Amino acid sequence: MPDTPLMPIPGHVDPVTVTRAITPRADGRADLIGLTREQIAELFAEAGLDAKQARLRAKQVFHWLYHRGATSFEAMTDIAKTMRPWLEERFVIGRPEVIEAQHSTDGTRKWLLRTADGHDFEMVFIPDADRGTLCVSSQVGCTLNCRFCHTGTMKLVRNLTPGEIVGQVMLARDALGEWPKGKMDFAEEESEAEYTADGRLLTNIVMMGMGEPLYNFDNVRDALAIVMHGDGLALSKRRITLSTSGVVPMMARCGEEIGVNLAVSLHAVTKPVRDEIVPLNKKFGIEQLLQACADYPGASNARRITFEYVMLDGINDSDDDARELVRLLKAYKLPAKVNLIPFNPWPGAPYQCSSPERVRAFSNIVFEGGISAPVRTPRGRDIDAACGQLRTAAEKKSRAERDREAAAAQASG
Repeated sequence: MPDTPLMPIPGHVDPVTVTRAITPRADGRADLIGLTREQIAELFAEAGLDAKQARLRAKQVFHWLYHRGATSFEAMTDIAKTMRPWLEERFVIGRPEVIEAQHSTDGTRKWLLRTADGHDFEMVFIPDADRGTLCVSSQVGCTLNCRFCHTGTMKLVRNLTPGEIVGQVMLARDALGEWPKGKMDFAEEESEAEYTADGRLLTNIVMMGMGEPLYNFDNVRDALAIVMHGDGLALSKRRITLSTSGVVPMMARCGEEIGVNLAVSLHAVTKPVRDEIVPLNKKFGIEQLLQACADYPGASNARRITFEYVMLDGINDSDDDARELVRLLKAYKLPAKVNLIPFNPWPGAPYQCSSPERVRAFSNIVFEGGISAPVRTPRGRDIDAACGQLRTAAEKKSRAERDREAAAAQASG
């Protein structure tokens, strides 16, 4: 069993967060993934390098980790050969362990991952003709208990660290072969002509995986800072979307300190219905949530807020619901678009998906109200990778079964 204790959860909406930058490892080495250049320099200084040397090595290592995707210190060819064993002895370049990788018939890929202390979580990659989107998790489990969401039926175990969040992006780039290729002995003199990237398949990131990102704010902020860092993974903030169920007190900080696109899991337009399906509404109601959206730094017609709305048969899908949705978004003068999401069923789910005809009628009313309301095409349903379906496979397979399968796959590879 994992030795990390469960987080205390004093109710539906206020998890007691546990802040830590690095998951302790059994071998005592520190994992550098998820750390800034400054944090790496501090660790190097604590390990015995003088301040100037620590800063120089940190700059080199940061580049190799995040720009080149190096998975070993031996690969860092501009660091002296005598220095590499010193690094190897004290530090590690971690990735979450891949327990299982699944491919959908529609091209969607899902990975079941494990942390260094033995907890499982998932990430999903969704390819499209003009983009590739990685759906990243922020917590092991979730505390929000949204009734239509399978992930919400899990208990919250703990927050993911910055390294475990960034590590998902690193793993995806590994799997997609998207690190620059070529020789680079002199980082300062490297030119674009010396290597090529194999085309960018991973173009967008959505913080829509397991967990509520704004209940792990510091770690999500720090991880995304590395993802957006010009000398790191260098993904534009305009290509990153953070999805929240409506943690109102953190939304302004999200806009100010992270600055990415905002998506809000709305799913209902009346208090009784949203209280039922998104229990967080009992703490931060629809009006508070929409006002926080109206105040979100950077929101504009060019950077609209996305409202996610799962279509539940007979619950939130009437013509009146559609008209009320238009009225609310206009009342708060929100630069908005609405993603209508056909409900993705799972065993024991208390709801059914609205019929295609009902979804179309709802969409048409919202469109006629002057608000974009596309219907999202479900992706990865056959591997339980679609919206609301993420839940680690612990209930489907025992840990021993998955360990045996992983060992067999490694042996055959």
